[in-house]
Amino acid sequence: MSKNPGRPNPLVAGARADRNRKIAIQVGVAAVLVALVAAIGIGLAVRNSGSDDVGAIPAVATDNGAIRVGQPDAKATVRIVADMQCPVCAQFETDHAELLSKSVTDGTAAIEYNIVAYLDKMSSTEYSTRAANASYCVADTGTDRYQDWLKLMFQQQPPEGGAGLTDEQLIAIAQQAGYTDPAIAECITDRRYDGFVGAKSQESLDEGIDGTPTVFVDGEKVDLALKQDRTGFDTAPLTAAIQAAAGR
Repeated sequence: MSKNPGRPNPLVAGARADRNRKIAIQVGVAAVLVALVAAIGIGLAVRNSGSDDVGAIPAVATDNGAIRVGQPDAKATVRIVADMQCPVCAQFETDHAELLSKSVTDGTAAIEYNIVAYLDKMSSTEYSTRAANASYCVADTGTDRYQDWLKLMFQQQPPEGGAGLTDEQLIAIAQQAGYTDPAIAECITDRRYDGFVGAKSQESLDEGIDGTPTVFVDGEKVDLALKQDRTGFDTAPLTAAIQAAAGR
């Protein structure tokens, strides 16, 4: 990191942005603005060795690195870019889980989860990368339980600035969600997909993603909003976007 005093310190900016985000959530500042603060401009620690070799590639991953859940002939595709360390992403999941699950079940939409690692500097153990790696580890053995796993992960999301969940805790959550394949534990502890996570996280930044959560329906970005009482996300924007895309 440059020590040039003429440049802003990204770690200081990160701490300031993190504090602002937490305050914003508490007082109900518009969710879109909170989400933009959530990920970018806070001293990113995307794992990128500079090599073209990204290591092991998850069999489940789409071309953009997403984990696709849903029927092959689903009428619409929802893409969610999220970081497992991001508190706003946890709130988004809490508020939209029922909508997303129902959309998958009835074939209205397939959900593509782009789990990125923007917030490694917000833990002492690169938790964002480790959690994203775990995401691929479980999904590679099947996606039927993936939304259950995601829900549990966000319910047990560690606070920013700490050590994050341990590998043992990540393995336990996978088992709690019904992922019992012994290979998952080895994948998590070996951090098998770290290189892939770093590469796809960087690709998303290059694509212009500037915060988490960022949501698209059939490639069109959805403008998220809070409920009128500011207690969480209003599901109406995403519901309307899915319905419009499914009706095309």
